[in-house]
Amino acid sequence: MDALLTAAEHYARPFYAEPHRAYHNAAHVEAVLDALRRRGVLSPTLALAVWGHDLIYDPRAGDNEARSAQVFGEWLTEQDADPALVAEVRTLILATQHKALPATRDEALLVDADLSVLGAAPTDFAAYDQAIRQEYHHVPGPLYRLGRRKVLQSFLKRERIFSTPEFAELEASSRANLAGAVARL
Repeated sequence: MDALLTAAEHYARPFYAEPHRAYHNAAHVEAVLDALRRRGVLSPTLALAVWGHDLIYDPRAGDNEARSAQVFGEWLTEQDADPALVAEVRTLILATQHKALPATRDEALLVDADLSVLGAAPTDFAAYDQAIRQEYHHVPGPLYRLGRRKVLQSFLKRERIFSTPEFAELEASSRANLAGAVARL
């Protein structure tokens, strides 16, 4: 599995180095891996899903996670990965669409780690927020503010943003960061 993880990193890094990525880049992947590692829950399967979850990122598209799951799943299959592992990684990647509550503990851990930036220190959250705006530079200001407000408020409307005990400590700071960002829009 170590060889597959190393190969996955080498395969994925060029995707994450695309020039249009201000946030959805290798630093984001490493932050998600670190968030899981620091909490003692990083498994090889989760690590593969982290490397694949934003493999395809086009701010103009609405199917990035589905395309990422497809492309990364095809690559895993080419590496002769076990079909059950390929299916699990694809399912984990699709969970990062944030459209439904996670169905498994691994999905919940991945989603929580992906969202952990929401609970970052205010300066780090501001840098994240600015990087997202940079990725959506093609969207006119009023439309961006409207769409961004909708996305941020969708997280605030949840009963809980984080569904695992490992990330629960980020709930209050996430709500404060999100509320502040909404107010600034």
